Amino acid sequence: MDSTPPPSSASPFDMVSSALGQYMPVHGPPAAAGSAGPQGDDAARPDVSDNPPPADQEQILGAVDLDPDLRITRWNLDAPVFAGVEAVAGSPFVGLLPPSDVPTVTRRLRQVLETGEPHVARVQRLRRGDGSELVVSMSILAAAAPHEGLTVSLIAMARRLHLYAAETAIGTSLDIGETAQSLAESLLAWGDVTAVDLDFAVWTGEAVTEQPQGRLRLRRAALVPDRAWPDGYVTPGDDLPGDASRLLSQAIRRDDAAQAIVIPDREAIERVLGSPRLVRALTPGDQAAAVACIPLVLDGEPPVVLGVAEVWRRADRPFADSELFDLQELVVRTSHHVDLARQHQREHTQVLALQRRLLPRSAGDTIQTASVYQPATPDSAGVGGDWVNSFPLPDGRTALVVGDVVGHGLGAAATMGQLSMEARALLSAGLTPDEVLEHLDETVSLLDDVESGLAAGYSALGSTCCIAVYDPVSHHVEVASAGHLPPVLVPPDGPAGPVAIRPHPGLGAEFALREPYDVHAFCAPPGSLLALYTDGLVEDPALSIDEGIDRLTDAVSSVHPWDALEQAAQRVVSAVAPTRRRDDVTLLIARMIGYRKEDTTTWRLAARGDAAARARTLVSELLGRWGTGEHTQDSVLLVVDELVANAVRFAGGPITVRLIRTGHGLLCEVGDTGNGRPRLGPGGLLDDAGRGLHVVHGLTTRWGVRWTDTGKVVWASFER
Repeated sequence: MDSTPPPSSASPFDMVSSALGQYMPVHGPPAAAGSAGPQGDDAARPDVSDNPPPADQEQILGAVDLDPDLRITRWNLDAPVFAGVEAVAGSPFVGLLPPSDVPTVTRRLRQVLETGEPHVARVQRLRRGDGSELVVSMSILAAAAPHEGLTVSLIAMARRLHLYAAETAIGTSLDIGETAQSLAESLLAWGDVTAVDLDFAVWTGEAVTEQPQGRLRLRRAALVPDRAWPDGYVTPGDDLPGDASRLLSQAIRRDDAAQAIVIPDREAIERVLGSPRLVRALTPGDQAAAVACIPLVLDGEPPVVLGVAEVWRRADRPFADSELFDLQELVVRTSHHVDLARQHQREHTQVLALQRRLLPRSAGDTIQTASVYQPATPDSAGVGGDWVNSFPLPDGRTALVVGDVVGHGLGAAATMGQLSMEARALLSAGLTPDEVLEHLDETVSLLDDVESGLAAGYSALGSTCCIAVYDPVSHHVEVASAGHLPPVLVPPDGPAGPVAIRPHPGLGAEFALREPYDVHAFCAPPGSLLALYTDGLVEDPALSIDEGIDRLTDAVSSVHPWDALEQAAQRVVSAVAPTRRRDDVTLLIARMIGYRKEDTTTWRLAARGDAAARARTLVSELLGRWGTGEHTQDSVLLVVDELVANAVRFAGGPITVRLIRTGHGLLCEVGDTGNGRPRLGPGGLLDDAGRGLHVVHGLTTRWGVRWTDTGKVVWASFER
């Protein structure tokens, strides 16, 4: 049997070494000891005699295999450009690096070991035996099964290739901090310490086109290498002293054009900065003796300076003119990446501000709520469309709403805000949860109607929403869902689990798929917890969605009745949310409190001519026991008389009168079997029609209507 492994099982090291053979001369240098493999199998080296490279072919490829402890097991560094890079079997790979780069590279190596995701095209320096350094593009790959460890491929960087690789690496992130860090790492090939200082407006994502001439407020965005710095030195996240920002601004601006400058020695640096305080703030150490300051400029009329890149060197390494040209070229090439990151940061900040504004503020006296919102990553395509809201309804109930709008960025944010405000307005107007979802469904369909001109390149089809309305008197909750995951209910005594709501397509589904939305009603006695959430909280690649919901149920069940709800919500998210999130995480927890029995009374009356008088008598006795003021009593009795009389006249059937003592006032409800909507008309003094509603309007702080399965309820609120 042929024991030769199939091509698919070749390790990354073998593939890189095979490619390396194409760049080796026919009479190249002998293989380094141990480079063929752990057993010294030279037969594994590809035969390149049939593929001689062109005479001017640059030999730039190398590969190193590492074990899980990051020690070298085999290598192929035969290309002449790697001469002096001394790989030794069993030695740590980081021994090939400058000491200042060891922490960062070690972190990258272990990250690839843990995740299996490659780290590609890092601009890196290698140490030669004579103390000089070689700049390479380093990629880290996980070894192919059944092998363990890593393969590190190395491409020696010619000047043009270095510039190209650096620009490619810098353009891979939309996060302003990571972009600045990538630029600083790339610039390190020309210096010992590099820093990137950005204008504060760039850092925060603000517009920079109206920049005052000669005035920059600089903040340190990146600093390489990662090491302990002297006291007083400006590190990432710190603002540069105002006079330091002014000096740098003046230095790089000459004749209204931003230009690179070089301060060639330590004496000149101290003379330019002018004070020991500024020297400590801007100079990375006693060995720093020369600095090149290169402005990041955004093309325009006039050009706009986004910030300054600084490259520091020791005294024995003066800057050559060609190196300064390379530095300028790299910074010019990458300035637009910095501006793209600024624009992304601006959009990210705007969307996140809208998201935070939609979070619940307060929920009233009958329910406690707490919410948590966590964006996936700062470097995502934009903040997602997750939103939650809880708000008291005018009739004393409380609405809990959670939604997940398709997509990211400003398009999703606009739709999210529109749906959230529309849901709140419709629920406040008395519509039931299923009726609200029907309206939201129509809204999403309209937003996706290209002919109406509202789509603007963004589609919200498939967005989801779940609405729950809590009645603090009956302790009942009504829930309706459009394609959303079910809420989790944890009663004070009884089994916890997801609410059994019938699945329904998301908002904006095709007409043929649309069905009436179901309303599921259940009892939530005082002390119950109800959790509404988005899929980012429970979706984990390692678990099924049902297992994720079970984990959430267990976490919410562990919340103690006297636990502060804000801290409890944070603990639930920490326990349940996937470690590596790909979506936003949103959670809304509500603890039901309700009204005390002595704060609410309900009467059921027959629809007869004496119903209004009977209601006045009952309400008057109750208000007397509650100690209500005489003025408020008179107002409540007049309103009850009008509402009951209207119910007898226009609706018929049994009439329900309910009085609720709230924290700051009284709430009166009159229910009947009619479905007509009472309206406040413009009637004059001699127009009897609708005069009763004018009385109600004048005596109450607010009144309205909500519909039920058997008719309607007219409610009115009073101040005590």
